Amino acid sequence: MKVTYRKFLTARDLAETLASELADRIRSAERNNSPLTLALSGGNTPTLLFSVLADKHLTSVNWHFIHFFWVDERCVPPDDPESNYGMTERLLLGGIDIPRENIHRIWGENDPKAEAARYSEEIMRYTRQRNSLPVFDIVILGMGEDGHTASIFPGNLELLQSENICDMAIHPISGQKRVTLTGKVINNADEIIFLVTGKDKAGIVSEVIGKRVENLKFPAAHIISAEGKTSWLLDEEAGNLLE
Repeated sequence: MKVTYRKFLTARDLAETLASELADRIRSAERNNSPLTLALSGGNTPTLLFSVLADKHLTSVNWHFIHFFWVDERCVPPDDPESNYGMTERLLLGGIDIPRENIHRIWGENDPKAEAARYSEEIMRYTRQRNSLPVFDIVILGMGEDGHTASIFPGNLELLQSENICDMAIHPISGQKRVTLTGKVINNADEIIFLVTGKDKAGIVSEVIGKRVENLKFPAAHIISAEGKTSWLLDEEAGNLLE
């Protein structure tokens, strides 16, 4: 249950390093004939990551050996500008040679409770299991300025302990409905990677990684791989309060 962090001078440096590491993992998956399962997040830093993957690794890896899933999704159609899947499709998926059956999107246009159940079943079909829960090889997360991650916000910490694989979440300010992986499933992943950039998050990064008692209200403080590794990739601004 060790938590580590790495700091990079810029968000671009962070994205280029992780893109290279992911490409290596896909090559390893091909050598082992065992496709990689990766759950993605939305946000500015993942957007940069997808752009780098498309720019530098478009043809250097065999994309048949990865299955893409999503950590959460807003309840909007895939062509909506707010769709996490739509953003990934535009920046990366639409330009790579990958079987469409390897792309497991959350159907944001569906009823969120029904979609949470449907997506849970799909996840179970395409992943390994441990402790009766699905196991993702890698889960990539962001963190909001309120300490939320996935669509688990400070006001709905019960999603950290939900017995469901996926659940409906509601944004505390906009009231927008979302579908999200729950805490137990995220923590069951072999590897969890937080991508956090920007000076506005430096204070909360320091608090969450430090696990001070008063910060247990922050959902991100509860996310640690139970049997694998958890790492935080930070740019210089986000990590400037860490020793």
